[in-house]
Amino acid sequence: MPSSRNDWPRSGGIFDLDRKSARLRELEAQSLSPDFWDNQQKAQTILKEQTRLKLDIGKYATLESSLKDLSELATLSEESDQAIHNDLQKSAEETAHKVQEMEREAKFSEATDFNDALVTLHAGAGGTEACDWAEMLTRMYERYAERKRFTVEITDILGGDQAGIKSITFFVRGPYAYGFLKGEAGVHRLVRISPFDANKRRHTSFASCDVLPDVKDDIEIKIEEKDLRIDTYRSSGAGGQHINKTDSAIRITHFPTGVVVSCQTQRSQIKNREKAFQILKIRLYELERDKQRKTMEKRYDEKGDIAWGNQIRSYVFMPYQLVKDHRTGFEVGQVERVMDGDLDAFIDAHLEFEARKKSGV
Repeated sequence: MPSSRNDWPRSGGIFDLDRKSARLRELEAQSLSPDFWDNQQKAQTILKEQTRLKLDIGKYATLESSLKDLSELATLSEESDQAIHNDLQKSAEETAHKVQEMEREAKFSEATDFNDALVTLHAGAGGTEACDWAEMLTRMYERYAERKRFTVEITDILGGDQAGIKSITFFVRGPYAYGFLKGEAGVHRLVRISPFDANKRRHTSFASCDVLPDVKDDIEIKIEEKDLRIDTYRSSGAGGQHINKTDSAIRITHFPTGVVVSCQTQRSQIKNREKAFQILKIRLYELERDKQRKTMEKRYDEKGDIAWGNQIRSYVFMPYQLVKDHRTGFEVGQVERVMDGDLDAFIDAHLEFEARKKSGV
């Protein structure tokens, strides 16, 4: 490990601080132009890239500071008590974690990787078991977001008939949220002794996960009023008297594509309408992106039915404990840790897998 800030490479490699700093100066010069806001879409794109670059450069500066502190602690620890040694070990672990995070983020290749993520979970084959599984996955991603210091904003939820969740849509907001979570898209399989089976038999359940980037104002999606049907209805589930007794929930159907989105978690119909339009824009953007890349059929074929033969990952609670990703072959035996949101190893394995595919290795 480098012992001082001068030893740490500032150009080339995965961090390439010099290139990022030069790009930031270029964007800042553009933002000072008198006609900068003449093109709102371009201006928003530039500002978002500035934000990302400032964050990356800030992380580099923090890392340099940590390395300097480590060097000083290492010098003190040569002739000091156990407390200094403990501080040195703790600081070294924290610094190693920061390097690992930066290495992970350096693998992101899509322009939308920095964006927030829109996650949708659907219960599949398995009835009440599957609904309970969808709720367990929701908790897993909420715990993962907490570990990353991201925020979760639920926009729509449909409870199961007896327990669990039939479907749920939520935003995960934070730097590179989409980049981290995009590899989670697909069918997730659960094997366990069912708590809903009086005979304590082993059951297999499925739930699908879809992950899209929150495009916000980065692109222009034209939506014609004549192509929409907007329905209002009474919200279901928890939310208080106002939410449950007024037609505040919104459902929007886009006729040309068949896309249907809904939002019911806000107190006012206006806010639910705004959020529903935001989600519609994201889904239309994803459809258009798939069309442009000619991969829409492949994308949905890969995800397939929410049932046997299409899972990307299996979570086995009985007769043994194992979580295995079927794309990368990566597996761990600590199921509870994974369900508590410890997904970094799976995300790292998938990023490496995608990098090898792109490079043809």
